Formats: sequence, structure tokens, C-alpha cells
Amino acid sequence: MTDARTAADRIDLMQTFVRIVEAGSLSAAAAQLGTTQPTISRRLQALERELGLRLIQRTTHAMQLTEDGERCLVRARELLAHWNALASEVHGAQLAPEGTLRVVAPHAIGQQQLIAPLVDFLQRYPRVSVEWLLHDRTPDFIAENIDCAIHVGEVSEPSVIAIKLADIRCIVVASPALLNGAAPPTHPDELAALPWLAQRTFYRSEVTLTHAASGETVRLPIQPRLSTDNLYAVRNAASMGLGVCAISAWALQEELADGRLLHLLPQWRAHTLPLYLVYPHARHYPARLRSFIDCMREAMPAILSEAGLI
Repeated sequence: MTDARTAADRIDLMQTFVRIVEAGSLSAAAAQLGTTQPTISRRLQALERELGLRLIQRTTHAMQLTEDGERCLVRARELLAHWNALASEVHGAQLAPEGTLRVVAPHAIGQQQLIAPLVDFLQRYPRVSVEWLLHDRTPDFIAENIDCAIHVGEVSEPSVIAIKLADIRCIVVASPALLNGAAPPTHPDELAALPWLAQRTFYRSEVTLTHAASGETVRLPIQPRLSTDNLYAVRNAASMGLGVCAISAWALQEELADGRLLHLLPQWRAHTLPLYLVYPHARHYPARLRSFIDCMREAMPAILSEAGLI
């Protein structure tokens, strides 16, 4: 057996191991990979012999990763991600991006800040078309035939690749009507007396504010009068005087400029919200997806600067 074949076999064994963990059982992994349970079991045993480690404890009714298995899983996913990226680059280096790309993006940022780089991408690659689907939940990539998603907030799903594009700055705002002529608050503790609004995806019952200079942190419990999963609904309700809210700075430029909203406690910030580009693991990635990822990463610094996110 050649060294090249040995390396390829090892990659195949690691892919099988990761699939077993993600599928939850050997039989489920076998069904997903189109093979038999004994074959999957032999591959797992071969990897364990190769590494000299027990990776999974198996009983009649359950399986559980060993401590070595936990470490191996992390490294295997990293290696497979690099391998897939390399293979895609080599296989697709001579191919011009073409075909349809299906992308899920959040309602708010997907219809405003991300449109310019999307248009640039389509103008740069005339043989590509995009289905730009706006909703705030993480899609089922396989069932919904989605190529990638723009996601605000931490990514907890272990079976996807997440590339961090940015950190979104969040600030506290309210309308002048809400203050009713009173002096603006000077410390987060004073916000407790005001009614709150919340984008429930990120702020359900608590807002943490950090002072930009001193690093002082205040955790503020809130009981929102209105909670919603839509950023624009929170912003518009705040503009009408219903309450105070912590919200993404990029969405407030017009309201702050014309005085409909006031930036309260400008030296204090809510925690930033990470923005990721997420896509499922695959053996190869089409040129249109790789090019889209590159375009989004390239455009993000300008988007952040123009929107005041940094």
C-alpha cells in the first residue's frame, strides 16, 4: 500500500468516526454513508488500532465517547475541514463559479447591510444566481438544500463549519419621549426604573453592560414589556417611546441622526454579537460557495466601518 493510499485511508477512517458521533450510532452512520453496520464497526476498530486508543465505549444499548475520543473528535474535525478546503481548491481551481447558490440570512442585516456585497458578488460572477432567503433560524442545510447561512450569535451545532465575519456592536437607546424631560441616565443601575424592550434571541431576561474605559461590568435584570425575534420591531417600538432597548448599532443610524432615538450611556456597551458564515461539512465545495465566502470576508471591514460597527 502506498503512502498516498495510506493517508487517504486515514482520512476515510476519520470521516467515518466523525459521522458515527454526529449520527449517534453505528447503524445510523451506516445508513447515512450507504454501507453496513459491520463495515462501520470495522472502520472504527481500524482507527482505534491505528491510534492505539479506545475512542468510543460501546454497549448493547448505548455508546459514549472516551476522553481520548473527545480529543480525537476535535482534531479530526479540524483536519477534515482543512482537507476539504484543500481538496475543493485543487478540484475547483480551474472552474469559474456558476450555478445557483442558496443562502439564508437574518431578516434585518440580510435586507440592508449585506445587499451591497451580495450585488458585488453577482456582478463579479455573472454565471452565478443566488436564492437569498431571509429568516433568523439556523436552517437544516441538507433537508432544505441550503449552501450556507449568515448567522448572528454563537454557533453551537458541531456538524457545521463556522467562519467568523465580524462582531456586531450593540448599544442602549430610547426615545426622548420615554425620558419625558428627565436627564439621561448616567449609570446602568438607573435603567432599572425604565420599561424595557428585548430582541428575545439575544436578550431575554438580562442585559450585561461593560464600561468601555474602566471595564466595569453591570448585569441588569429586565422584564420586557415587549419581546420579539425581529430587530426592526424592537427599534420601531423604541422610537415610539414604548421602552429602552439594547440593539445592534448598525440598525439605528437614521433614528439617532434625526433624534427619534437617543444613545444612552454612550460609554457603556452591551456584549457584542458575533456574525458567522456557516455551512455544512462536505467532501468538496463548489466554486460558487468558495467565491461567496471570499467576497463576504473581503467586504466585511468596509461594512463595519460604514455602519459604525467598529
